[in-house]
Amino acid sequence: MTENIHIAIIGNRDQTALMRLAGVEKCRIIEEGDDTREKVKEALMELADDSSVGIIVLPEDWGRDAADTIRHIKESKRSSAIVIEIPSGFKAKEQDVKEYYKTYTKKLIGFNVNI
Repeated sequence: MTENIHIAIIGNRDQTALMRLAGVEKCRIIEEGDDTREKVKEALMELADDSSVGIIVLPEDWGRDAADTIRHIKESKRSSAIVIEIPSGFKAKEQDVKEYYKTYTKKLIGFNVNI
């Protein structure tokens, strides 16, 4: 029996709405505020503990805020979820996005994938 692995997103209303249009079913909407960092960390841990989640997507700005939690998830043997950061808005932190994801994929699986 195969188990379905889901993609989940942590983001604001616009980001989660776009991902829902793409078919992502597991979403955590977080509104910007004083406690955004803590809410992101809580959502990350909750989704990492969900065995049906294989990929967790979140904005790169929030990824920097929750770097310690992401590191914990990556180093933890209890979670197999991969955390992927996406551009927070219209301007990406990484100028060469193709090269960024090529390097990231090699780091995750150990070899390059060309599409």
